Amino acid sequence: MKDESVGREYDDGSEWGPVEDLIAGLALDPVDPLSRGGSDAAPGSRAVRWRDLPPEQARVEWQTLRDWVEWVTTRFDVPVSLIPDCWWKHPALVEELSALHVAWRTAYDKQDTGLGPVMWLERWHNAKARLRAAYTGSCNDGHKEPKRRTWDRTADQGEWNAWAGDAHGD
Repeated sequence: MKDESVGREYDDGSEWGPVEDLIAGLALDPVDPLSRGGSDAAPGSRAVRWRDLPPEQARVEWQTLRDWVEWVTTRFDVPVSLIPDCWWKHPALVEELSALHVAWRTAYDKQDTGLGPVMWLERWHNAKARLRAAYTGSCNDGHKEPKRRTWDRTADQGEWNAWAGDAHGD
């Protein structure tokens, strides 16, 4: 004789509907956690594309980043040889610090599972080599304008045009 109770320990005997109906009845937040769109995020909570930043947003974004940089350098007792007082005049350093700021904001987001802070600390400590590469310590006695690479006068435009006219996929 077959035992009818086998495999039915959670079955209350009621009919189950489609899972989609069950999910629709939960009234879940419709926000897509993978979406990076939108323009109403708080300053510092998403990556800033500094090169494309509209002037009307610049002051808020710069002040937000400055507040965080001043906090993090004080909190972690970061020497000026790693992040100088003139950090904002060093474009590569701005990009590194901006990325770390966004990672920090994400790590302490209320929707974080709890691993965010330790993962951010790992990123912070691993970023020190990149910070050293972004700033070589040239401003210890006052700011010295970085020698930035330029493409002026480096490529012959005619030679470039001839090159760019072919895919070079041979």
